[in-house]
Amino acid sequence: MNRNIWKWLLAVSVSLNVGFAATVAYKQLQQLPATPASLSRQSKPASLPDQLQLSAEQRSRWHQTEQGFIKDLAANWREIRQHRETLIREIFSVNPELEKIDAEQARIAALQDAQQRRVITQLLAERDLLDQRQRAALMTLLLEQYTNEATEEELLHRK
Repeated sequence: MNRNIWKWLLAVSVSLNVGFAATVAYKQLQQLPATPASLSRQSKPASLPDQLQLSAEQRSRWHQTEQGFIKDLAANWREIRQHRETLIREIFSVNPELEKIDAEQARIAALQDAQQRRVITQLLAERDLLDQRQRAALMTLLLEQYTNEATEEELLHRK
């Protein structure tokens, strides 16, 4: 197989993995599974602010930092999905054009890079409003989530 194709496939794989890591962080920021103790008290999972036991002041600041972030992230995901669809359609077209594939892959990579920067900026902002115990708890939750998540491609190819 041509070396350029291998490089392209590697770039697509890396780009997708960065996107999935951002997705995991986004999901983690939205809501975490409830603990067994909290399941007995309520029917829905505890939110991340509940899980971290944020004070009223921290909750207010947390929600302020989250508002723009969630909107930006959702818009970014919509754009990534559009480019992924175009990429897939081009790959499986009758005569795939590598230039078009490369252009879509580059656009996806740029969007995923921007998304990763948004997630990091958000996590830094949230870190600043947490105390040391809450930071440790958030870090543990994020690390656990990353180790338990499978990418969509992994799930697709396991079937």
